[in-house]
Amino acid sequence: MEYLGSSLTELPWFFAHMGTAIGLTLFYITVYIWVTPHAEIALIRENNMAAALAIGGSLLGFCLPLASAIANSVYLADVVVWGVVALLVQIALFYIVRLPIPKISERIENGEMASGLWLGGASLAGGVLNAASMTS
Repeated sequence: MEYLGSSLTELPWFFAHMGTAIGLTLFYITVYIWVTPHAEIALIRENNMAAALAIGGSLLGFCLPLASAIANSVYLADVVVWGVVALLVQIALFYIVRLPIPKISERIENGEMASGLWLGGASLAGGVLNAASMTS
């Protein structure tokens, strides 16, 4: 019973971290949708799988480093700082991924799965590296 009481005392920190993570994730999605030339949500509503793959990979690529920041940070301010770093890395990755495929947004709008998978996969890979870099 003592263990349960000890765990419950940590509940406010859980809510603080979860609330911060949700807020940062919503902020990330808003910024990402604003930065990309294609309208992800509208395309997903039209059942465009390429758009879903692209933004899904990007979302995971953002949330992995965010989770790493939560696990490795002492203060919530650290989580926010590293969350902003994760956001900037993902935005940079979007522009880097466009180098070999300059019209990637048009291709995603046309439902070309390879383009969506390339963007989503590169975003996820970048997020994994970003998360690992935050632990050193």
